Amino acid sequence: MSYSPNNSTEFSLDFTTVPTEAIALLPEQIESAVKISSAIQNIDQQWLIYLNSLALFGFVEWVNECAPELSINQAKCSILNPTIANLIPGVCNLEVGDFKVCLVAQGSLDDREISLPRAAIELPEFIPHFYVIVDVKEEYEQAIVKGFIRYDKLTQLIAELNLQPNLDWTYSIPSSCIENQAERLILYLRCLTATAISLPEIPGDRLENLASIQAEISSLLNSLESPNIPLWEVLTWQQLASILTLEVAAIDETENEEESALTNLDSLLQILTRPALNVGLWLQDKMDELAQNLSWILMPAFATSPAALRSTTEEFEVIVSDLSNFGIEIPSHARGAYQKIKLSDRQFNLYAVTWPFLAENNVPEWMLLLILGANYGNTLPTGLKLRVSDSTGLLVQRKVGPNSPDNYLYIQIAGAWDERFLVTVSLRDRETGQNVSLTLPPFTFRMQQ
Repeated sequence: MSYSPNNSTEFSLDFTTVPTEAIALLPEQIESAVKISSAIQNIDQQWLIYLNSLALFGFVEWVNECAPELSINQAKCSILNPTIANLIPGVCNLEVGDFKVCLVAQGSLDDREISLPRAAIELPEFIPHFYVIVDVKEEYEQAIVKGFIRYDKLTQLIAELNLQPNLDWTYSIPSSCIENQAERLILYLRCLTATAISLPEIPGDRLENLASIQAEISSLLNSLESPNIPLWEVLTWQQLASILTLEVAAIDETENEEESALTNLDSLLQILTRPALNVGLWLQDKMDELAQNLSWILMPAFATSPAALRSTTEEFEVIVSDLSNFGIEIPSHARGAYQKIKLSDRQFNLYAVTWPFLAENNVPEWMLLLILGANYGNTLPTGLKLRVSDSTGLLVQRKVGPNSPDNYLYIQIAGAWDERFLVTVSLRDRETGQNVSLTLPPFTFRMQQ
């Protein structure tokens, strides 16, 4: 049924009490929240993203318990995109049935004010039908849905109180204006039609300022790379708004020229906002915490016997021997690591080998050799892509052609010691035909932590 804001009688006729007790957070959900937050470079943001991730898991469990008939789609959640998660203090674009929901992890509604993300109030790409406050009791491994406010009610409130945005990209809303009977939200989600809460349309001219925004971001490179400086102290709101809206456009990848520019911007943002994997430590027989969390496995030194490499992976030994026929030689002081990656319903082996060297004029640089292989004895699927980007855009891309039954793809690239490389693997899903991609954290080279 459609519900009119003034029709309280109709609302009360269908009202049924839904339990609102605390939702227990499972160990695997806590572990997932840790992984999501560890993909963020800014240290201060990691804790907030951890709490918002727990809020997401708790809210989903709450809806499943209270209204199991409602469908939930988390695929577009901002918290699951490291670039966007780093810029929005909340969980946007969660879909429950036909509704969009924004979650905000905060404390008790006894607090005088509630902070809501500005992006979810001013940018159509992130505006929801409902803003939901979730109290995450991390120490007790619990989450409680405390209350909510509708978008139309919120905009009316902002206008009436003449509320202005804060410097940290939030709005402070009086907690007294939040509906504190969370069970009413379930009733809305069950009975209200999404069109009853009108949302603004997304403009179609988002690509016009793409080039200027990318240039502005590149000029702020050094400031944005610092893990201790809040991004709101570096970027203006206008810059952030452009970044967020263009990032949304870049998610739906196509093959046209405009999308290529969007992909370059997306790569730049990921290089700047995601923590980097330090391959320089491999030469010291070490791995940083990020590499360990991503299940990278350090291979034996290349100065050791061939039998040692064979015991690591027979496939890699064959590939290295094959590459030598193309003039690619791996020095004895190089070190490598590998991990298994899954894309769509397929599994691949990704090898990364690195070593330092002196370029012209004795300038120290580092080499990165990437090899994407199929499981031993298999060939790679047609259309599989391996690409490497830096802060300027796409550098190299390799693709499996229809008439080339490749066993592996490889890219070798050199960079300065302060340079970062972003590696992406992509493939079209056999069933859906949609492009599926995996972007790894940036690779960097530092000999010491």
